Amino acid sequence: MKNAIIVFTKVPEAGNVKTRLTQERGGILTQEEAEYVYEACLLDVIDVCTSVENAKVWICYNANGDRNHLGMVLTQLKRLDKIAGIFADQGGCFDECMQHAVECLLKPGQKEKLAESMLIVGGDVVGLQKHTLIDALEKLEILSSSPAGQQAATHNNNSHSDIGAAMVVSADQEGGFNIAGYTCNTPFDFRTVFYNMEGITALEALAEKAREEHIPILPLDIVFDIDLPVDLASMIPILNVLEQGTSYDSRITAPVRTIAVLRDLGLQSICEQR
Repeated sequence: MKNAIIVFTKVPEAGNVKTRLTQERGGILTQEEAEYVYEACLLDVIDVCTSVENAKVWICYNANGDRNHLGMVLTQLKRLDKIAGIFADQGGCFDECMQHAVECLLKPGQKEKLAESMLIVGGDVVGLQKHTLIDALEKLEILSSSPAGQQAATHNNNSHSDIGAAMVVSADQEGGFNIAGYTCNTPFDFRTVFYNMEGITALEALAEKAREEHIPILPLDIVFDIDLPVDLASMIPILNVLEQGTSYDSRITAPVRTIAVLRDLGLQSICEQR
């Protein structure tokens, strides 16, 4: 299959990214520091994505973001040549924007597609590992060719393709997800996943859609994002261990930019003594 990874992100701009980390929202960072942290996270995430050899990487950014500024930020990447394309999202809510990003590549209803399977990854999944992405693509391949995957695709008028239905998802620390992937013949869309009448988490909404359509689905390693100060505090020791681990296992990737930024800001994770 033709594989793609879409990094779904905002353009790193002060006052528009990681606002819940800022002092204006009860956090600990200035707006400029939040931009500094997010830019480092985004570059670290994209570097991991571009290290996956059998997938093209695309970047989808917020429509009101500064495209020229994003281009300048991306010049810092290790493998800028691995970026297949950059495009703005469309739609009002998060569900619609994410669905637009996917349809730009999978092109439902069209024979020629830019990708036949894709992973959509958040730009703030700091600590993301290459093996998690490789595992995700391998699981999509396995599920797609399984009887359950073939049957789910056949039931949804996709019987003329040998690519079956398949989904993978990685949970985050709050009952949502930071990585989700599926094939071009999977009867799934993101509508009502993040905004639903039942008030359930995005992860449960995604799983419920898979159950309803009998889509085979497999979990991935849990990956964390950074939205709140507590997330940042929880991640600092994990990043420190990843950094140490690179000395003993070449398969480990430490988010070096993010680690450097956090140290530059003098941030540490300290437990309150009781």
